[in-house]
Amino acid sequence: MNATTIAVDLAKNVFELALADAHGKLAARRRLSRRQFERFFHNRPPCRVVMEACGSAHHWGRYLTRLGFFVELLPAQYVRAYVRRNKTDRADAEALLEASRCAELKPVPVKSAEQQAICALHRIRAQWMASRTARINALRGLLREQGIIIAAGAHTVRARVPELIEDAQTPIPRPLRHGLWLLYQELAALEERIADLERELRDYARQQPVVAQLKSIPGIGLLTATALHAQVGDIRSFAKGRHFASWLGLTPREYSSGQHRYLGRISKRGDTYLRCLLVHGARAVLLAAQRAQRTRPTQLSRLQRSAIDLHARVGHNKAAVALANKLARIVWAVWSKQTVYLPQPESAAAN
Repeated sequence: MNATTIAVDLAKNVFELALADAHGKLAARRRLSRRQFERFFHNRPPCRVVMEACGSAHHWGRYLTRLGFFVELLPAQYVRAYVRRNKTDRADAEALLEASRCAELKPVPVKSAEQQAICALHRIRAQWMASRTARINALRGLLREQGIIIAAGAHTVRARVPELIEDAQTPIPRPLRHGLWLLYQELAALEERIADLERELRDYARQQPVVAQLKSIPGIGLLTATALHAQVGDIRSFAKGRHFASWLGLTPREYSSGQHRYLGRISKRGDTYLRCLLVHGARAVLLAAQRAQRTRPTQLSRLQRSAIDLHARVGHNKAAVALANKLARIVWAVWSKQTVYLPQPESAAAN
């Protein structure tokens, strides 16, 4: 049987396959172990393979591409609508076949091994940052119970805690001193690991010209630029900047019918980590614009002026989110045109 399309429902150990002929009709099914799955594709002529874009899909996409197969990864949230009745592995594989016939459903680009590695580094860093924050809060809370107040901030905690532990006059019980010192050592070790990981990201950034171009945009630093480059892959998969901002969940939800159109809050769909980085970058741009307005109001850029005007109209939080939407569109323009961002003075005429 010469199948032209093979839909694969991925799993850890058991893979469900649905094979379709040239007319799109289901011709056969297979349920294979991991070793059988590899042998199955080694013994077949190349054809189209469809999978959901999940954690292991990029690995199998690269593996099958090397064997000569044409691989398409479909967004899992859109494939779910094609599942009829109960959710099973067989129903998921058949839903992939149905979804692959939709021309409007654009596939997800297969990430390279290096891109996946950078995404993994960002996830590791995020976990370590959460652990670091927990250690800082624990130190401040335990000392507060002893009547010692330390101001918020990692720099303050790192500077004060060793002094307090070593000072014999500090009213800290002896058994607690050793525990606090161990907790502080954990904090120091986490910060050292985070610094090592960020050096890895800087080494990666030096090898990627696109990352340097993205870093020229206000509010886009090392973390945001490397995360965008690794997670997005090919910016040309988005036709325009608004599509990219929508993919990040930075555009309003729409509820429309007939002549009535309602735009609500942002959709918050897409990659949460990238959206968080862009919003934090937008907050930095907004604060820098407010400082520049106080110190050198005649030298504001158009982006800074628009940020200040937004802040005056809708407040800090909404202005930051709207500015993050604008930064996403600027990212698309800079990346797709392979150029750097050049700030325009406030007096420049609109394009």
